[in-house]
Amino acid sequence: MNHTAKIDQAPSLAVDRYASVGQYSKAQVLGAWAATAVPMGVLAWFGAPWLSHRIGGRDPLIEALLICFLIGLVWQLGLVLIMVRREQKGLQWTRVRDALWLRSLKDPKTGRTGGKLWWWTVPFVVISAGLNALPGLTPVGPVPRDLPHTLELARGRLEHLFNGNWAIFALFVVVVFMAPLTEELFFRGLLLPRMRTAFGRGDIFVNGVLFGIYHLHQPWSAPSSVVDGIITQAYPARRFQSTWIGIITHTLPSFVIVGAVLPLVIS
Repeated sequence: MNHTAKIDQAPSLAVDRYASVGQYSKAQVLGAWAATAVPMGVLAWFGAPWLSHRIGGRDPLIEALLICFLIGLVWQLGLVLIMVRREQKGLQWTRVRDALWLRSLKDPKTGRTGGKLWWWTVPFVVISAGLNALPGLTPVGPVPRDLPHTLELARGRLEHLFNGNWAIFALFVVVVFMAPLTEELFFRGLLLPRMRTAFGRGDIFVNGVLFGIYHLHQPWSAPSSVVDGIITQAYPARRFQSTWIGIITHTLPSFVIVGAVLPLVIS
């Protein structure tokens, strides 16, 4: 049995995972936030319209939005890796795992990890679903930038885009699944563990607010992102010193979205 396995199984050897990360000042937190939020906003509101006039396709604006979102997400992931490498002096998996809290859930009282603790995922998934179903928490955005609203009011436009168009559907799937993953790695894996010194016990609230206003590319989703980000993503990440519950609660809706769009491709 290797040393890592021993750490995961023996509570006496389970260390505070804050020991594996550095701490950021308030200016560093805000700087890192701006380094991903601003490019996403610029790409969505300026890059996509510009690109839509220069590409073909069935719906140039939607296709341009997907391309620009992908560029922004790749940059966000790259930023995470750059900052982790700078701090950890390398990108070996063990260093990345510890730096981004990609470990099993850890009991805050006993230090035990994994096992029955994974059942905590269920209530947080249910709470997240309930929050996102609350009327008024997520205002309606413009078509076609607000996908659920577009599915409801302009379904024909999406049918025209996706019908038999497996290439665009593949791009769509990549963006829809990559977005929650990279956002969780950035906000709950990178930023949250490094905000404790600067913000103390208020770190989860600041993290949730930053996550909400990060959505410059779709500001109508900011209110729900703040609430959901605090309750079902930042809070369990800090409590269990693991990003996995946030990743799961944030990613599960992607399956619903893809499931709603798939029939448009094969119809």
